[in-house]
Amino acid sequence: MSRFIFISFIILLASCGETEKPKAKQQYTTQEVKDLSVQMNMWDEKRQNDEINQYLKQHNWEMETTTSGLRYMLIKPGKGPLAQTGQIAKVAYKIFLLDGSLCYSAPRDSAKEFLIGKDYIESGIHEGIQLMHVGDQMRFVLPSHLAHGLTGDQTKIPPLSSVVYEIELLGLTENK
Repeated sequence: MSRFIFISFIILLASCGETEKPKAKQQYTTQEVKDLSVQMNMWDEKRQNDEINQYLKQHNWEMETTTSGLRYMLIKPGKGPLAQTGQIAKVAYKIFLLDGSLCYSAPRDSAKEFLIGKDYIESGIHEGIQLMHVGDQMRFVLPSHLAHGLTGDQTKIPPLSSVVYEIELLGLTENK
């Protein structure tokens, strides 16, 4: 009999208590997702722009800015021809994070080559190299969307990081 009373009591408690229905997950329309993505990108672009401006102010650098957001300044002028899409550029460089950490370097004796406008390198470098003459030394600041973007480079450059290039255009050859 006590077992019957206990089970009845449990049933009574269960039926008296209000049970909450699980809340439905928020469903977003395709347009809402696009709008949220645009807002997040605009916020991050502003954040990076503010960081870059602060970095430039700390170093007392006055740089030109392209419409894409690439910042650049001439350190030492060269006398050679202007780089163009389709040529192979030979460059020496150093890449830094805004905190000053050196990520990569390719000195003159280990210079790297790439096909301008075609090879898989940062889009900001393709843009910036076309501002250079052979022999020029320039400094570029690339916001993340012109560098390694949302993922970083998976080793030394974190996601959504702006980078600083010190780059020298050592030579150009025609792509055959």
